[in-house]
Amino acid sequence: MKNRKFKGVVFGKLLVSFGFLVLLIWASVNVVEEANAENIVTKLKRNLFLTAEKILGYDLSLKEAMYYKKLASGEVQCTLCPLNCVIPEGKRGKCRVRVNIGGKLRAITYGKPIVVYMEPPEKEIFFHCLPGACSFVVATVGCNVECLWCQNWSISQTLPENETHQNLSPQELVKLTMDNGCRSVAFSYSEPTVFYEYMYETAQIAKQAGLKVLLKTNGFINPEPLKELLKYLDVVNIDLKGFTEKTYRKFCGGNLQPVLETAKITKNAGVWVEITYIIVPTVSDDPIEIRNALKWIIDNLGPETPIYFTRFIPNYKFTDKPQTPYEVLKSAHDEAVAMGFKYVYIVIVPGNPYEDTYCPQCKRKIVDREGFFIKEYHIKDGKCEYCGAKIDGVYK
Repeated sequence: MKNRKFKGVVFGKLLVSFGFLVLLIWASVNVVEEANAENIVTKLKRNLFLTAEKILGYDLSLKEAMYYKKLASGEVQCTLCPLNCVIPEGKRGKCRVRVNIGGKLRAITYGKPIVVYMEPPEKEIFFHCLPGACSFVVATVGCNVECLWCQNWSISQTLPENETHQNLSPQELVKLTMDNGCRSVAFSYSEPTVFYEYMYETAQIAKQAGLKVLLKTNGFINPEPLKELLKYLDVVNIDLKGFTEKTYRKFCGGNLQPVLETAKITKNAGVWVEITYIIVPTVSDDPIEIRNALKWIIDNLGPETPIYFTRFIPNYKFTDKPQTPYEVLKSAHDEAVAMGFKYVYIVIVPGNPYEDTYCPQCKRKIVDREGFFIKEYHIKDGKCEYCGAKIDGVYK
């Protein structure tokens, strides 16, 4: 009898142990599920003794976004870009870097750049801003559109938690810029408007320190945040992906009209504007479409606006298409010159004669470039050294 009782006790203990093991396995599975990139709220609430809000209060990467609305049932609507994403709790917008946590929209890449480089402005296609000077280039992951030919897709189309990043506050970023002798901060590579708060605060501090602030953007941003940001910008280069709504919707998941509005608002704010137009075979290489784009630019932004025709290089989801023929780029260049544009360039074509800057008055070469580097420079105080004509741009 005692032996049977002893066996029963042992069996009971085994059941308890087995149950505990099952519980541990279940908990482990839950932890794996919580690691899902979308389930950020659950992950933050693992510590039952702290609310998510208290944890967030100490986490630089989870800064509250500036532009959004709170909706019913815990949803939020991001109002930063024209997508105006409605985001349920624990989910993120199309850009992948703005997340609804506890009914508040959080900018999860704030202070976490994936790109921190020192480069000449020419590398980011800013030919008319402090040519040859050092620029401190910054980017985080994320983008609010998805161009099928994206050259930087590895950082623009990924999740922030999947990449290695640095931790740099806006203050540290500006200090690094100055310590390395750079004269400007440039936001580029991915889509800077999706890390708006980080860029905005950095730009404010940079301007106070006497630095120039440059933005390379797809232009897909709402007017209100754009106007606030422009107070601290010196140069904006806007990428045109084509010049029809069909092109934007089909190949980028965006819209053309908001981009054109961005260009006009930027020009009217007195910020120097440059335009990059990528010519993709069978997508944006139609001569009539290019002519329409040039007409809009010259009518709304002026003939002094630098135009950069960029060669498409097969990449991302467009690896089956050929690169843009040089003849197509040259034809677009000649069309722009004939229409009266003062500064027209062909880029991403090493050694071509149209990456140099010529004085619009005396026609002499005033900036001789080799790739991204300057061999000769004949601009002084924003004027041609040969004839004294004004050379449009930002030079001091």
